[in-house]
Amino acid sequence: MSAVPGRSAGRWLLVLAWVAGLYLASRFFGDWEQKQENPNRAPVASHGAGFVEVALRANRQGHFVADGRINEQVVTFMVDTGATEVAIPAELASRLGLEKGAPVMLHTANGNTAGYRTRLDALTLSEIRLPQVSAVVVPGLPGEQVLLGMSALKRLEFTLRDGTMLLRQNTHR
Repeated sequence: MSAVPGRSAGRWLLVLAWVAGLYLASRFFGDWEQKQENPNRAPVASHGAGFVEVALRANRQGHFVADGRINEQVVTFMVDTGATEVAIPAELASRLGLEKGAPVMLHTANGNTAGYRTRLDALTLSEIRLPQVSAVVVPGLPGEQVLLGMSALKRLEFTLRDGTMLLRQNTHR
């Protein structure tokens, strides 16, 4: 007894449909998960008389995460009003080509560690652009997120309302 030629092709098409369906589902849920972690992948600025303002929505954990740029290279920021400086994981700082400045002792939630100072030519979040921002490079800081600390935030006005953080830069200075 021989196999029916149409049935074999039908099985292959069924397998192909399942593979395509699984691929599309994994892409959909991967994108959905990324949006849950970072709901501000492309934050939009609004303009007023003498200011530019960016609204950031909190993610599921209540953190304000947004994509931006350091020296024109894409990074992901997490707003951290408890951080004195912008803090950059060492591996990311190396990829960004940041220069090592003076060594510094850092007091983190995980204890004390040695890092080094650096200066960012430009830090950009949507249309907010901050030139010459001091930062620290932190060895052992996990992940790829840059902590957007007070060395940048002190140059902005920021308020929190209903799960949204508004960052405002005065442009008439």
